[in-house]
Amino acid sequence: MKNAEWLEKLADLGGRKMQEIGFLPFLVATGMALLCALFISFLYVRFYQNRSTGSMVHRAFPLLGVSIAAIFIAIQFSLPLSLGLLGALSIVRFRTPIKEPEEIGFIMLVVATSLCCATFNLQFLGIILAVAVAGLLLQGLLRRVWRFQRPQGLLVVTAPRGAYDAQAAAFLAAVRGKLPQARLEGVSRVGEDVHVSWGVGDPGEDLAARLPELEQLLPGATAQLFCHRATEV
Repeated sequence: MKNAEWLEKLADLGGRKMQEIGFLPFLVATGMALLCALFISFLYVRFYQNRSTGSMVHRAFPLLGVSIAAIFIAIQFSLPLSLGLLGALSIVRFRTPIKEPEEIGFIMLVVATSLCCATFNLQFLGIILAVAVAGLLLQGLLRRVWRFQRPQGLLVVTAPRGAYDAQAAAFLAAVRGKLPQARLEGVSRVGEDVHVSWGVGDPGEDLAARLPELEQLLPGATAQLFCHRATEV
């Protein structure tokens, strides 16, 4: 066998079957993967953009979708390419940690939709996207229900130790009467001060306006209200 024939076979690597796909189907598959990745990016922005610790991973979704679809279109007709890709991926390590667990789910969704586009399983593609959107919407509705069941803010009253020790029972009863939905989180003694904290379900402007009223329950007391709803969707 001549050298030219060996080079042609080595350079082919399943290219004959790739030619059976055609340029237009390949373009349609990668274009669909790009559109799906952009749609998933929109879902990420819509449901998780206000996460304070997110890494904005959705910016890589378009390139991930196109590259994953192109890779699987290429390797599904070639055993040497698939084995080479398996060996290459076994030595590749990503050192950047994923900051939010939801980002793993969105990345896997991009991979799943790209595989559907690469194999032209349009029915599976529609089902995956529909179920994903329904799951995100249902999660948003359930989170609104859970939000009323868990504290969304923290009320902290700091008072001198002597004043608190003398009126602790009356003070706690008065706060319970003014804020029946508040839940006592803890009492800590730091130096000459006592810090009493409550979890509040909906820290709004009404509660913020009542801070001076709470400060009058103990001599020398100061009240602070902290809201941690910024990371909620």
